[in-house]
Amino acid sequence: MMQPGERYAALREVMAGRVLRDELIAAGGRSEIELQARWYAGEFGREFETVDGRAVRVVQYGVWNREAGPDFAEAAVAIDGGDAVRGAIELDMDARDWERHGHATNAAYEGVVLHVFFEAGEAAAFCRTASNRAVPQVRLDLGMAGKAPPNPLPLAMPGRCVAPLRDMEMAKVRGVLEGAAQFRAQRKARRLARLREAHGEDEALYQGLAETLGYKANKLPFALLSQRAPVRMLRRTGEVDALLFGVAGFLKPEDFPDAEADTKAYLRGLWERWWALRGEWERLAVPGKLWSLGGQRPVNHPQRRVAALAAMVRQWPKVRALAGNCEARKAHELMEGLRDEYWEHHYTVQSGAAKRAMALVGASRVTEMLANVFYPWALLEDAGKWEGYLALRAELANRRVGVAAARLFATDPRQEELLKSVAIQQGLLQVYEDFCMQDATDCAGCLFPTQVAQW
Repeated sequence: MMQPGERYAALREVMAGRVLRDELIAAGGRSEIELQARWYAGEFGREFETVDGRAVRVVQYGVWNREAGPDFAEAAVAIDGGDAVRGAIELDMDARDWERHGHATNAAYEGVVLHVFFEAGEAAAFCRTASNRAVPQVRLDLGMAGKAPPNPLPLAMPGRCVAPLRDMEMAKVRGVLEGAAQFRAQRKARRLARLREAHGEDEALYQGLAETLGYKANKLPFALLSQRAPVRMLRRTGEVDALLFGVAGFLKPEDFPDAEADTKAYLRGLWERWWALRGEWERLAVPGKLWSLGGQRPVNHPQRRVAALAAMVRQWPKVRALAGNCEARKAHELMEGLRDEYWEHHYTVQSGAAKRAMALVGASRVTEMLANVFYPWALLEDAGKWEGYLALRAELANRRVGVAAARLFATDPRQEELLKSVAIQQGLLQVYEDFCMQDATDCAGCLFPTQVAQW
């Protein structure tokens, strides 16, 4: 018998008579730094073919380069099944950037073993080092990278699927949406598996949790932060807070003069420790333009979220254990119990002290971690964890869930009860992304209403 997730996958494939590939994206609007992060996360895979037809395998993705030169150092690449060759990897938007950016005459690029790019002109683009060594080149397909929904989402009118869903029994409605949720969880599990293969278990878990702290406006900068300041390095140096705030770009001298006494003392302590590490790490600082600092609740400011990430790293053995047992109660107890004397009373380093203490990680954020990281991680080893996922209760519904619910249920009174389930919320999001967002015919060409009636 097909699993609910498998049934949903089959339903998903009928849209417009083709498979809905969630990887298809428009080339426009993608920055080089975002694509570097997606490459490093393994979204493009590790098996490729060079422009001259040779097989390439990325054996090791390496690390973000902290010095001038190629993007990724300490990588390893095998060509045509040969032994892996260690070196650097350079990623450019265009094949011609190798010459345009002066890499061909820069000695820092002598050790590049792979040049990856996305676009190429009509004329041949040469890729040689200063010693005239040819560098293997791979053209990546933008369609292989992930795609985030438009932000912000527009308000939605009810869709044609309202009628069939309204007439379905509650159990069948749950079945459809839980199937979509299972499909979504399995997809997240596969992504975590790719991260785990590329970087090991600790880094995969750490990067996944960091991204949940960035949802939704700051997912990319948190992904970059966790990639550039790996958990193994943070724990090895012991300077967790200083490195995270420094690499995040949040230690700015201009924040000092007008700060209150407690903030000055806090920043001075971080700055003194960051100063000793700055020469080695500053080049990896996340560009300030990537951070979204407004349009969200003050308690969710990215500076507080970085403090939360630091608190997780300080408790890493306990956080790591959560991935093994995946018990919701223990996750809430640990995460909601994380402490930071300064950040429990501040929204930003520019705000005054709040009278009442604020949790670093709230209950709703812990639920997001369970749904997006801990349970998908557990499902990689034990399919039986799905029952625990289904039992998760939602703390609240975000705007995207509200839009999806409006589109599918309109005024159906059952949606109030349905939205209390994390799985139902995740299923709604999946259906909305797969069908509503792919439809440009105002429902006329969407096959979801017909298919769901036959579920």
